[in-house]
Amino acid sequence: MTALAIRERLHNYLDVADIKKVKAIYELLQDDIDKSEGDDPWADPAFVAEMNKRADEMESRIDKGRSWEEVHNSVRQKAKGK
Repeated sequence: MTALAIRERLHNYLDVADIKKVKAIYELLQDDIDKSEGDDPWADPAFVAEMNKRADEMESRIDKGRSWEEVHNSVRQKAKGK
């Protein structure tokens, strides 16, 4: 069974399951759920502030940025050096 099929079956089950079962499943997975919620960088005020600063620098032309081609070539050169 594919991961997508498993996710769909679990989702469908949770939609109709008895609340006691849903709570039991949640308790089993609560630590993992809490950890995964911390993976969202946009929830981190320092990350958001840094992204806003960089966007402001790009808009004001303080940082001219690089084209996709420049980035791609730079990565390729670094990969060749390894």
